[in-house]
Amino acid sequence: MVKSDSSLETSAEKRTTKRDPESSRRALILATLDTIAEIGITDTTVSKIIQRAGLSRGMIHLHFGGKNQLLAAAARSFGESYFEVLDQWVQGAGDDPEAIITAVIRADLSETLMNVRSTRIWHAFRGAANSNEGIAACSGTRDKRLHYIINTAFRQIARDSGESEESTLASDATFGLLVLLEGMWVDYLSNADAFSRDVAISIVRRFIAGLFPGRFS
Repeated sequence: MVKSDSSLETSAEKRTTKRDPESSRRALILATLDTIAEIGITDTTVSKIIQRAGLSRGMIHLHFGGKNQLLAAAARSFGESYFEVLDQWVQGAGDDPEAIITAVIRADLSETLMNVRSTRIWHAFRGAANSNEGIAACSGTRDKRLHYIINTAFRQIARDSGESEESTLASDATFGLLVLLEGMWVDYLSNADAFSRDVAISIVRRFIAGLFPGRFS
């Protein structure tokens, strides 16, 4: 019996998936992120994802188990991509805590990380976090990894400045910096054309310099 064109496509797709399942996973995740950036998470349907990825509906179930799991995987991938870039900046700063904080600020506000596509995706995931535990785990307001990087550097600066172990300076600086950076992403999302990265970096550094006199000048 001669198979229909759709059957041939499905069979070829299955063979391709078996040979390179990771490629199919990446294609679906990328298609999900691109669709979210374009039309938002509410209107990101399975049909639109598979159309963009060039794969069948069954591939989502095969690789992720369903749409919610795919969205969670996309959120996780988005976070991993963020830290790939951030880690490069931080590693380039060496062991100097002030240089590490500066690297975090410049990386977070860079065109590579903070752009129209990424801020739309970030905002969409934040909005969906309450209804998807998988997304929530990757889209928290106070990311543990970022918090650790910043807080570790601030604690060293505080010690070097003669602060006692009981001082809340490092924790206050950490919370303040995270809030400022998040606020910059919100402002960029709303006013991308008027946003100045140089001004944003200057404002953040002035805030930190006020907490650590003689630093971050």
